[in-house]
Amino acid sequence: MKQSFLPIKIFLNEPYSKILCYPNPSKRQITSRMNELKKLKISKIAFEGSTRIGNLQILGKGYVGVVVLAKQKTKTVALKIRRLDSQRNHMNDEAKLLKLANKAGVGPKFISNSRNFIVMEYLDGEKIGKWVSDIKGKGSVKKIKSAIKKTLEDCYNLDKIGLDHGELSSVRKHVIIGKNTTLIDFESSSVKRRVSNVTSATQGILIGSGISKKISRIYKCPSKNEIISVLRNYKKDKNRTNFDELLRILKLQNV
Repeated sequence: MKQSFLPIKIFLNEPYSKILCYPNPSKRQITSRMNELKKLKISKIAFEGSTRIGNLQILGKGYVGVVVLAKQKTKTVALKIRRLDSQRNHMNDEAKLLKLANKAGVGPKFISNSRNFIVMEYLDGEKIGKWVSDIKGKGSVKKIKSAIKKTLEDCYNLDKIGLDHGELSSVRKHVIIGKNTTLIDFESSSVKRRVSNVTSATQGILIGSGISKKISRIYKCPSKNEIISVLRNYKKDKNRTNFDELLRILKLQNV
C-alpha cells in the first residue's frame, strides 16, 4: 500500500501533537521536540500501522515510547518518540542497547538518536502474532519453521553477547516478519541481568501461548516436556552444542 507522508509541521496541530508528546502535549514540549526533529533531519511523517492512538494509526506503542513511520531526508525510517510519562529521562541508553544488538546482527539498524527520539531502520512486515494467525496454504510449515529458527538464532546471538531482550515471554509483539524475520523493541533490554532470550522465546512461541496453539495446528513440534528438558540443559550452559540440540529437537536444524 502506498504510504502517505505529511510534513512534520502537522505535529503543531491536534490530534497529531498527541503523538509527538504522548500522552499530554504542551506548547513548550512541542516546540522543543520539533527542533530536535529538524536536527535529526526528519522531514515527514505517515500515520500508518496496526496500533491506534485515538483515530491515528501508528507502528507501535510501549511503556517508553510510540513508534511512527517517518522520512529522514528521503529515506523511510521508523521513529521512536519518548513518552512524556516515561520513567526514562532520555533515549540514550536504549540507543546504546540497540547498537549493541546490531553488533550481534540483531534488530532494526540504528541510524541516529537525540534525547527524545531514536531513528532506526523501518521493517515492513507483520508482528509474529498476526502473521501466524494469517498464514495458510502450501509451504506454511516451512515458513513457520524458518521464522522460528531465525528468531531463535537471533536470541542465541544476543545470549552470546550478554544482552537480555527482556520481553520475549510475550514474543508475539516483538518479532517482525516480512522480507526478513527480526527481533524488535529493545526498550526493556539489559546487560546487567542473566540472559534468557532463547529460553523465553522458545517458551513464548511453542509452550502454552496463543501463538503455540496456532502453530501446533500446522507444525507438529515435540512435547512440552521434551522442549523443557533441552532448555534446561541450554540454561545451564549456553553453548552452541546445546543450542544445536534444541534446534534438532524442534526439527529446525535443516530449515
